[in-house]
Amino acid sequence: MSPAAGGGASIPLPFALDFYPLESPEYTRIHPFFENLKKGKLTTTRCAKCSTVHWQPRVVCPKCNADEMEWIDLPQEGELFAFTAVMAGAPLGFEKDVPFVTGLVRLKGTDILLTSRIDDARYEDMTIGDRVRLKVIHLSDGRVWFRFTPAR
Repeated sequence: MSPAAGGGASIPLPFALDFYPLESPEYTRIHPFFENLKKGKLTTTRCAKCSTVHWQPRVVCPKCNADEMEWIDLPQEGELFAFTAVMAGAPLGFEKDVPFVTGLVRLKGTDILLTSRIDDARYEDMTIGDRVRLKVIHLSDGRVWFRFTPAR
């Protein structure tokens, strides 16, 4: 696994090419998303005014322009809506991980579709509708991100 993928030594990437966002309160107002992810919870925001659920988390509701958000838990399971394999041309820092699967995941019981890498999966073994489960990855610098794995 490459360092950018959550393992090994750090690769110094230019700031503009760093795949993972800055997660602390001084850099983002959605820092609770990352704090919750560190606890193994996938979360997002819901507008306190109009109750619209957002993916990705927002600080302002695009439906009613309110800026009062509440954090809600999302399901940790979903199903593959669509998927593909990255065989070449991976982003900087992920070249050694090729081939890998990436897909659209519909979270269980919601209309939320999110893009994610699907770890521990081979393209040939996947089908539309396969169940997947949240996987939190911990980067060597303390940041976190999410992926999914097959729920076999």
